[in-house]
Amino acid sequence: MNEHTKFPREGYVRIWDIVRPNGPIPVAKSTWWAGVKSCRFPQPQKLGPGITVWRASDIWDLINNGPNR
Repeated sequence: MNEHTKFPREGYVRIWDIVRPNGPIPVAKSTWWAGVKSCRFPQPQKLGPGITVWRASDIWDLINNGPNR
């Protein structure tokens, strides 16, 4: 079974769905946020105070094509 089969194909995901140990991207939260800041990783959307999400399709693009250089 592919490790990404449980990751949603559409909708929004939170950071703990994206990074290890639960998510498909093998980095720590601090590394993820550094990549977001440098635009290497997809940019988040704010749904409200304390609610930051990413489009699942953007994460799939990252999985399939790698980070922006």
